[in-house]
Amino acid sequence: MLIEEEKERYLRHLILPGFGEEAQLKLKQSSVLIVGAGGLGSPAALYLTAQGIGKLGIIDYDTVSLSNLHRQILFTDKDISQSKAQRGSEFLRAVNPFVEIETYNEKISFENAERIISSYDLVIDGSDNFATKYLLNDACVLNNKPLIFGSVLRFEAQISFLNLPGGPCYRCIFPKPAEVPDCSEAGVLGVVPGIAGTVMALEAVKYLTGVGDLLKGEMLLIDTLKMKFRLVNFTKNPACVICSDNPLISRLSENNIKCNNQNKTLYMSDHEISVEELKKKMDSGDNFFLLDVREMHEIPIASIGGTVIPLSELMDRLDELPVNKDEEIVVYCRTGNRSHHAVNYIVNELGYRNVKNLVGGLHAWHDRIDPSVKKY
Repeated sequence: MLIEEEKERYLRHLILPGFGEEAQLKLKQSSVLIVGAGGLGSPAALYLTAQGIGKLGIIDYDTVSLSNLHRQILFTDKDISQSKAQRGSEFLRAVNPFVEIETYNEKISFENAERIISSYDLVIDGSDNFATKYLLNDACVLNNKPLIFGSVLRFEAQISFLNLPGGPCYRCIFPKPAEVPDCSEAGVLGVVPGIAGTVMALEAVKYLTGVGDLLKGEMLLIDTLKMKFRLVNFTKNPACVICSDNPLISRLSENNIKCNNQNKTLYMSDHEISVEELKKKMDSGDNFFLLDVREMHEIPIASIGGTVIPLSELMDRLDELPVNKDEEIVVYCRTGNRSHHAVNYIVNELGYRNVKNLVGGLHAWHDRIDPSVKKY
């Protein structure tokens, strides 16, 4: 039942033909998990809260930075360096006190994904990296949870509703990851994730209330510069490794995140190093090759040293890498995304054996080693 204050709050819903109190009650009885309180997750969370969802989960392990504020509308300058999950949840509780907000100040992982998503009716993917998207897709498929996918880059956005009965999953559409830059490398116009996140919230409302048609088997492509919206159709892959009748994947594992048909791993725990481990190596004077794969214009902003070979130039400057393929190489960038791709290439294509990605990049170095190294 809706109490009188709720009826007044949602009055424009209650008088809406085809929606009304019945649909509003369905929202109140539903729950949604949003993975990532960033550019996509912020508007999706804000609108679902305002619409009167019963329970909203927010999972994000990152902190707010100044460069987030042009698109992540849950935060202000006062929130910089604070937990996104915590501050975002506090903001949302103030927006609508009738919504239960559950906060997860942690990283979605192979260990916690199934536990966290199990108590929600629907999952919204607001993540910004391939490893998380494949992990989240697999967890949702294995636990029969519908998944709303979103992605933005520069002036464009993609949205689709996945894991619906008879419809495709993320792996059906993207059997292997594409080599594309993320927003930290290529940029994004702040309003674009706002548009995409709002569409994702709308799809969630439609699914939970049974009102309207969903983006099942369709991906909405938005080109904001030309203001063009178009739909691309996708079908369920009968040979999909996880959602077919004879799946190869039956449980969550890092080994499931593959880069291509040759089973090259996208996410390689054996090729990672923490900022604490790197600091110890530096302090001990260990002999290793430190490689910075950021663009040249980023180097004056912040650096921990090493040889600079931008990822975009790596294939043309291979002669600058160590001749001995057993020599230890540590690769870093701003957040660990570009360096991850560099490690993948150096190991799988060039045959180097002792290469490690600095997990979290300069952001982690700023947070846990040296705050004077600027976080940008």
